[in-house]
Amino acid sequence: MTPAFLGTLYYISEWAVRLVMLVYVPQRRSSAATRTWLLLIFLLPWPGLLVYMVFGRIRVPQVRREKQARASQLILQAETTLLAERFVLGTVPPGFDSASALAFKTGDFVPFAGNRIELLDDYAGSIARLISDLDGARRHAHLLFYIFEDDATGRSVADALTRAAARGVQCRVLIDAVGGERGLARLGPALRANGVEVHAMLPVGLFRRNAGRFDLRNHRKIAVIDSRIGYTGSQNISDALFVPGYPNEELMARATGPAVAQLEAVFLTDWFLETNQRLSLEQLAADVTPSGDSVAQVLPSGPGYSRENMRDLFIALLYAARKSVVITTPYFVPDEPFLQALRAAATRGVDVHVVLSKHANQPFTQFAQRSYYEELLAAGVRIHLYKPRFLHAKHLSVDDQVAVFGTTNIDIRSFALNAEISLIVFDPTVVAALARVQARYFADSDLLEAAEWDRRPLVTKVAQNVARLADSLL
Repeated sequence: MTPAFLGTLYYISEWAVRLVMLVYVPQRRSSAATRTWLLLIFLLPWPGLLVYMVFGRIRVPQVRREKQARASQLILQAETTLLAERFVLGTVPPGFDSASALAFKTGDFVPFAGNRIELLDDYAGSIARLISDLDGARRHAHLLFYIFEDDATGRSVADALTRAAARGVQCRVLIDAVGGERGLARLGPALRANGVEVHAMLPVGLFRRNAGRFDLRNHRKIAVIDSRIGYTGSQNISDALFVPGYPNEELMARATGPAVAQLEAVFLTDWFLETNQRLSLEQLAADVTPSGDSVAQVLPSGPGYSRENMRDLFIALLYAARKSVVITTPYFVPDEPFLQALRAAATRGVDVHVVLSKHANQPFTQFAQRSYYEELLAAGVRIHLYKPRFLHAKHLSVDDQVAVFGTTNIDIRSFALNAEISLIVFDPTVVAALARVQARYFADSDLLEAAEWDRRPLVTKVAQNVARLADSLL
């Protein structure tokens, strides 16, 4: 075959790829994701096809989907028992009952009354508090973290787990196979040798049976001690220095009361998914007692669920807002439904604030993020760029009534690809405590002005808008 014939054959094959994928890609996919993939495939047909085959569809192994469905059934059964015997269904503030019902129907957990929620915004103090609780553990300690690093922070928590195991405490640890790769390799063997059960979440490998896509990660952060104390929020088990010169700033919620049983149920589900060991929630939650006045419910999310439930909850809360919304997130690359809900809230007069870090640890993502600022400012959204540290905290407050703490970023990766966890709290006292943290953010931020933002160079605008085309991949 001549070079000319081969060239013609390749040209025809490229158009065949384009035409076939023009039909296939849009099926059961958002318009934004369709646009991103088709743009890549039309520009680079064969390379684009190869990338699509790896990343294009959210493929969760059938065995994991079946286990998730079975775990959901067990959680609903356990909640029915706990409600009938020991816990009280919480009353949700007027206007937010639909959002709470959505969280229950898509995530299995009802709002329980009788919780106490404490906010921890000091990085070292949060770790010290966790270690103190581990040192007080008497029955079991369950930790699930995206990153459990082999550094000073990771070793201090590992030492606390070792001390607990030496006292006879049953210690179980789950670490994401990619995010916590170094911790698993370096801390895992010593922890196992000292009686701590350690397992990797979502292990990857070309020949590993039932492995998911390597970019489908478990991004959750959960700690439960003796079924009495629970932690969740944005902080990993690692030192703060991720961005040189700008250490991470986080926010964790420490809970006691019935919400701890829900956090533990999420841990037990992931433990079951990774180990096939089924643990009894009713037995582990035997010592959980009401301890405060907060109504709270947990919402887990991820590709194992039938829909992007965390995004749907945020959108429901945005449409329910009547006075104020404050969103804090390190990564802001929303899809169109979320963006429309945010613009609609600001346009109808809700006081909307978005707090973002001025400093980035993912420059390309920040380019895409900044492409949204112009339309948000035009709608009346106030954008605060936090200066002192890399603000990695992830939380939302609405109308002095509702606060959401957890691991979810405002991007398609968190909404659709990662396993995430959020704690929804219906309590004006907790929202007021969060407002004090948010006021500090505002004071230490640059308030972005529309006129100033419009003056950025044309080349910067073009770079930001080009980066935005990859929103479905970020």
